[in-house]
This record gives sequence, structure tokens and C-alpha cells, in this order.
Amino acid sequence: MAVEQYGEGLDSTPGVEFHSGILSAGFVNAHSHIELSYLRGAIAEGGGYAAFADSIAKVRDTFSEEERLSAVVEADRTMWQEGVDAVGDIVNGDTSFATKSASPIYYKNFAEVFGLRLCNLENQRALLKYPNTSLSPHSIYSVQDAPFREVCGTDCNEPLSIHFLETEDEALLYRGEGSLQEWYGKVGFECDFLHYGSPAKRIVECVPKDRSVLLVHNCALSEHDVEVLTNHFSMPLSFVLCPRSNAYISGVEPRSVELLRKAGSNINICIGTDSLSSNWSLSMVEELKQFKNIPLAELLQWATINGAKALGIDDKYGTVEVGKRSGVVSLSGVDLENFALTPRTKAKRIL
Repeated sequence: MAVEQYGEGLDSTPGVEFHSGILSAGFVNAHSHIELSYLRGAIAEGGGYAAFADSIAKVRDTFSEEERLSAVVEADRTMWQEGVDAVGDIVNGDTSFATKSASPIYYKNFAEVFGLRLCNLENQRALLKYPNTSLSPHSIYSVQDAPFREVCGTDCNEPLSIHFLETEDEALLYRGEGSLQEWYGKVGFECDFLHYGSPAKRIVECVPKDRSVLLVHNCALSEHDVEVLTNHFSMPLSFVLCPRSNAYISGVEPRSVELLRKAGSNINICIGTDSLSSNWSLSMVEELKQFKNIPLAELLQWATINGAKALGIDDKYGTVEVGKRSGVVSLSGVDLENFALTPRTKAKRIL
């Protein structure tokens, strides 16, 4: 593919297509769980994080393997048609890998490690046989200290993707307070990592400063958290925002958006859709529509080159340039006068 600029006569050139709207590089969905696509519509909206987790545990075994595989295929097909070139995808099993091997989408797979009693570290290591797959902790509240440190300290050329401060209860847990701490007490979970004092301090004391990290959700992020984190890492730290998932689960909006925009060059803001268990679709454009007062040019950077940088694939994706593999997406229904998305805006792959 060549990128060129034309003058007069373009409209009479054979094979030229015209698209009304905006052209963008292909999208990079920095956070999803495509293997959970079979749960679309199965979990009620607005129940909060604890109810969401409880609902997944209750309904996930009611679906057949055929239903699971079919849902993955459909999710992959839809993302490609809507312009997604690459995905940072969380995996807990091998359900999605057959689809991924045949997909034109590039998947960076994060085999998720979690467990406060029995950790699934060895089970997840078995997934490393699949291409573009590495280990990553689920979160700062669901993995005991030794496996968390082990995963964060090995394969340091690979990025980590960690659910981070999706709720205020994650921070309160480290102070012995909140509903998460109360729930752990009822079920008998003991955490051996609370001595770090805060989620941000646990990250900086366990993750090498030169490792690439994606922190996902960030709804309860504070200015102090950002300062602690950015002072530690020697390379830009990626913060992935998934606003529609947060709205679906608990109605919470990421309060950190303006904080991150003002935080400086060591911050890389990206966009993710999370899974169809906690979202109405995997549409990147619908995620971008949630940011009402941010310039569209900036939003498109979040959804393209910033995601590619986070996943370490910006040499191939994220911008339309000679030598790259980025697709081209047409955004229709755009307010061209103000260069802004509208409720009618849709994305369609044209290349």
C-alpha cells in the first residue's frame, strides 16, 4: 500500500472510491477478553463489581463449547469489519486460539494469573505454546505476593496488562477497609501483599522500571497514584480506559481522564472495550463517543498509535505509513464542520 497526495483529476481516475467522512488508521483495542463473548447479555447491568463477578461464576458453565466458539468467531469478525487491526486480549484458557490463528487481526495474548488460595500459574504457563502469548497478573488484589512478583519479574521484554483501580475498594483493601476487604473476610481469603500500603506502591515495588505496563480501567486513580507510578517507570506507562464496561458494571466513569491528559509525556492513554460480558458491543467508536469534550484528533491517537505503542507493535500498526500493516477505517456520520463524532458515527473497514 502506498500513501500519496493527488491534485486535480482524481475524480476521473479509474478505481477511485469516495467516502464521506474521516479516514483513520486501523484501531488497536488495547484490552478485551474475547473468550468471554458467549456471555453477551447474560449478566445484568448496573449491579456493581461484586455482583458482576458473582454472576459470571453462576452462568459461565451453562454454555456449551459450541456456543463459546461461535461467539468468539462472531466477535473477531465484527471487530475486523469495524476496523480493529490489533487487540490486547486476556486469556484464561485456549478457547479463542483457533479463531485467532485464522484471523487477520493481530492478537497480543495475556495469560491471566490469579488466585488467593490456589494460583493458576502452571496452568497458564501451558498457554505459552501459543504465538504472542505471555503471562500477566490479573490485578493488584487477586494474586498473592510470590506469584505476582514472579510474573512481573520474568519475560521482561513482554508487556504486562493489569486490571488496576477499577473501583475504590481496591485502594481501601490496602487499608483494611471497604467491601472487598469485607468479602475476603467472609470467604476466608488472606492477602499477603497489603504491606505495600497501596496498589500503586505494589506496582512500583514489584515491576522493573523498564518494563512496559498497561494498567486497565483506572476509575479510582488519584494524582498521587500517577506521581508514584510515573516517577518509577523509565518508559511511558500505558493507561487503558474502558468507559462503557465501567458504565455497564457499576455506572462509574473514569475520573482520571483529565488527570492523565495533564500528566505529561510519560503517560500513554489507550482505549479498550473489555468483554461482551460487560459491554453491549466491542465497538471502538462507541467507546470514543463517551469522551464528549476531547478533540477527535486526540481520541483517534488513543485508539490507534497509542494502543500500538502499548502492545509494542507500533512498528507495524497505529499509523498509515509506508512499511506498516495498518488498515484504513472510514468514519461516517461525523460532524465535519467541528471535526467531532456524533451519535450517528459508525466505523467501517475499507482496507
